Amino acid sequence: MKTLNLYGVKDIRFEDSPKPVIQKPDDVILKVKAVGICGSDISRYSKLGPYVKGMTFGHEFSGVVAEVGSGVTDFQPGDRVAACPTYVCGACESCKSGLPSQCEDLTVIGARHPGAYAEYVKLPSSHLLPIPDHLDFDTAALVEPSSVVAHGFYRSDLQPGEEVAVVGVGSIGLLAVQWAKIFGASKVYAIDIDHHKLKIAKELGADVLIHSSEAPPHEQIAQYTNGRGVDLAVECAGSPITSAQVFALPKKGGNVVFLGIPYADITIERLYFEKIVRNELSVYGSWNAVSAPFPGKEWQASIHYMSTGQIQTKPIISHRLELHKGPETFEKIINRELNSIKVLFYPEIGAHASTKPTGIMATSFS
Repeated sequence: MKTLNLYGVKDIRFEDSPKPVIQKPDDVILKVKAVGICGSDISRYSKLGPYVKGMTFGHEFSGVVAEVGSGVTDFQPGDRVAACPTYVCGACESCKSGLPSQCEDLTVIGARHPGAYAEYVKLPSSHLLPIPDHLDFDTAALVEPSSVVAHGFYRSDLQPGEEVAVVGVGSIGLLAVQWAKIFGASKVYAIDIDHHKLKIAKELGADVLIHSSEAPPHEQIAQYTNGRGVDLAVECAGSPITSAQVFALPKKGGNVVFLGIPYADITIERLYFEKIVRNELSVYGSWNAVSAPFPGKEWQASIHYMSTGQIQTKPIISHRLELHKGPETFEKIINRELNSIKVLFYPEIGAHASTKPTGIMATSFS
């Protein structure tokens, strides 16, 4: 089968890999229908390299059950599913305490297990979640990032009627805007330097748009809140700059949740650091998307709200591509030659095409 495999920094290859086979009674082989590029994939490609050289990459996906192990009773070939790509050990102190997101050996497919930039991928049946017939595969491929965002909101103590600032409205931030509304936020401030992304944030429910290059975000928000600040600030940009600035956004006694990962050192100016202390902020890190019982309420909640239309993904998906365009797509993203938000690949379409470079198109397959 055709796959995208990561060999090193800026070295991802479209090539043949063995198709997965059933080895354990609870194994399920899935035909991948849609798989998205995660921000962490970009960081691995551009800066960090693979955990295992040549590993099949990718973890945000939806698919159809192709084959099941002898012990699988809840799923059968043809079932439409989303899937949790995360493995936890179940034996460490965190897992035993009901905190699998803090597992000592947490890993995700595409790291040490073959991932979903492939025609087929294998996971235990306990990782699968059925999706309703009316939920399209594109939307279902975003169940994983939606669950990541939901996990962060569940970490906070946000109450209905409170105000939320979302810092950075890429795909995670655009999902956060919608989750803030689901949690009952009365007003959502979307903060970014990209006018196009801010426009999409407005479409998805943001009440106030803050272009952070015009004035410091906390000064702009102060004008709307009579200097009070928001109840919760959610950092989604993963930028060293915004990871410091975010502390100036909440009110006294407010919350900060970090969803973004900067992959760089952060220098916090005294102005921002003192906000943590003087305003007695509660600061939450949020990692991955799993809770107990595995995989967690985040997953079912995401599927539910996607099914009802309260989480919209169509405006977030900017590019729909064949898998063989993977190497050039990653390169264009890091060179800022592709104005993308969420890129989806379709491994079954054009899987056996030539690996010669072709033009990238934002097109839809139906």
